[in-house]
Amino acid sequence: MENQIVEVNEVPREGDRTLVTALEAGKVLYFPALPFEPTAQELQQLFKPEIRDPKSRNISLDANGRLKGAAGDEATQQMLSAMMLRFRAQAENLLSAMAPRYMEHVRRGPVSFRPSVVETREQSWRADDRRLHVDAFPSRPNRGERLLRVFANVNPEGVPRVWRVGEPFETVARHFLPRVKPYSRWQAKALEALKVTKSLRSEYDHLMLQLHDAMKSDLEYQKNAPQVTMPFPAGSTWVVFSDQASHAAMSGQYMMELTAQLPPDEQYDPEASPLAILTRLQGHALV
Repeated sequence: MENQIVEVNEVPREGDRTLVTALEAGKVLYFPALPFEPTAQELQQLFKPEIRDPKSRNISLDANGRLKGAAGDEATQQMLSAMMLRFRAQAENLLSAMAPRYMEHVRRGPVSFRPSVVETREQSWRADDRRLHVDAFPSRPNRGERLLRVFANVNPEGVPRVWRVGEPFETVARHFLPRVKPYSRWQAKALEALKVTKSLRSEYDHLMLQLHDAMKSDLEYQKNAPQVTMPFPAGSTWVVFSDQASHAAMSGQYMMELTAQLPPDEQYDPEASPLAILTRLQGHALV
């Protein structure tokens, strides 16, 4: 399998098409010496598992600055918000330097702080991100909009964030498409009417969910599919289109993450998007 992880040892030059081409091909851009640095006070007061509300999976700060999923008093939550805003600024500066075209068109998504231990978290097989998958969301159809993510391992004890990274998206799609259920527009309309989905689920969204579930439910594929294990060390950053790169988060604790959503037509190469690949494989429009 072609290497799906590209190590970047220099600050990206503006409009570096080499990096963007790799990113749009579904590769993970790995910056080993690009840390996000919490303050001493933040490390002391925020870096503990109980900072997360046990009813929430992660702590998030939405595009409007609303903090969700955090425990603690008002001062603690203000400190959390300030730390997450600093990370957002750093992550967006990285994206702007690497792919300035993106920043003209992205829709700002949430920032998350993930203080929990990955390997001990109990969850259903569909929600278990320790299984290889591509990201897709049951309740939020996006009609091909890309999920561009910046991650940073901020573990203060030097514990790596261990991922598995799998095959290219088209290889995954060719493997699983023959077994997916056909799209039903009337079912999609019923899901929207019942408010199970926030908008009409397109055939693209249906296929992405089917791929997500088929990958996670196939234990033989999880074990035997071509893949590499990558321990992202503390102090490193990585960037990926998580709707395209096959990935699994196996272990680690304390991570920051930014999501930016990008229309596929605003990529440097729109034909590299999952929407374009699935449209070509299916032979008809999907949105």
